[in-house]
Amino acid sequence: MNVNEILKRADEQRASDAHFITGLKPILRINRELVTLDDFDVITKEDMWEAYDFFLKGNVDKDKLFKEKKVLDCSEEFGDIRLRINISYSDGTPVITTRLIRNELPKYEDLGVPDIVRRMTNQTQGLILVTGKTNSGKSTTLNALINYINENQNRKILTLESPVEYKHKSKKSIIVQKEVAYGSDMPSYSIGTKNSLREDCDILVIGEIRDKETLDAAIETAESGHLVLGTLHTKSCAETIDRMINFYEVRDQTTIKYLIASLLKLVISQKLIRNKKGTLTLIPEVMVVDNVISGIIRKEKLSVSEIEDAIQSSSGNGSIGLINSLAELFVNDVLTLDQAKAQIEEKNIEILNRTIMQLRMKKEDKENIQTEQNNNNNNNNLNSMNNKLNNGF
Repeated sequence: MNVNEILKRADEQRASDAHFITGLKPILRINRELVTLDDFDVITKEDMWEAYDFFLKGNVDKDKLFKEKKVLDCSEEFGDIRLRINISYSDGTPVITTRLIRNELPKYEDLGVPDIVRRMTNQTQGLILVTGKTNSGKSTTLNALINYINENQNRKILTLESPVEYKHKSKKSIIVQKEVAYGSDMPSYSIGTKNSLREDCDILVIGEIRDKETLDAAIETAESGHLVLGTLHTKSCAETIDRMINFYEVRDQTTIKYLIASLLKLVISQKLIRNKKGTLTLIPEVMVVDNVISGIIRKEKLSVSEIEDAIQSSSGNGSIGLINSLAELFVNDVLTLDQAKAQIEEKNIEILNRTIMQLRMKKEDKENIQTEQNNNNNNNNLNSMNNKLNNGF
């Protein structure tokens, strides 16, 4: 099996992932679709061990870790792209999934992320979270924010990642990137987060907050006057709050609610879905933590639906509800109505329909005002020309 050729094909076809599985031909994921490379042979067990050797490149520590833990996450270079590699076992044979990470980080403006998210990075302390399911573009958004800060602010940024995906070069800011893995820069996120307090950083970026210890350290870092950016695997802003609180025992939840309510500044929950053209579009939900949201978080019994309602009705402070995002993309002819409806529960369909009607009316009013202004300008120009003609210039 020619792994080089498969990866080259994946890069040429702008695939996000390449899958190596015994008994199947190589498979690429392109715009969320799984595409089989039919002109390659079916992968055998021997091929898989050859691919395993190709990706490990003789690294004894990685081999030892995989044999002990039965799973391995690592990164490698392939030409001008980086590979995030996951290796696990299936029926005693490696299964390998590689994520292709291109170093041409998209501009923040091209991602479809609302501008309020970028503006919130001017905060000097607090917690900002980027959330979503796997393959929702969290890492891309997070790295676009890092790049924006790097280009516009004079701060020291420390990142903890597993593995490091985009390689940043220090510009106006100083950037130190650390890989979290066995035998790498840091053994765990929680240790790396705690150690950041001694490294005189202004901004700490945590690639993934996955346990109570890491969240504890992130909160301590934010409390001590730092800005902390991180990601969580949750499907909505409200669920993010619920997940954070449920990291803790019931007896500790009142305290942690007050800390979250005071330190959390913003959550963006994002989805990537196929649009009318068959390409991917980002669907953002943004929660700016104001007095209303803080009050809901502090309540004895957390209500996810109450948070969702507060987001939907708080557009004045920069919050953006999921339904608003979907309605706007439909009105702007990016999504079909069925594509928009598929992202929400049945009980919210009527709210989506009402929001679409409201946005259409606003759009028509705006177009009518613009048409009237254009007509007035044309009439003024015509009157001016007539006056000049009557006065012989």
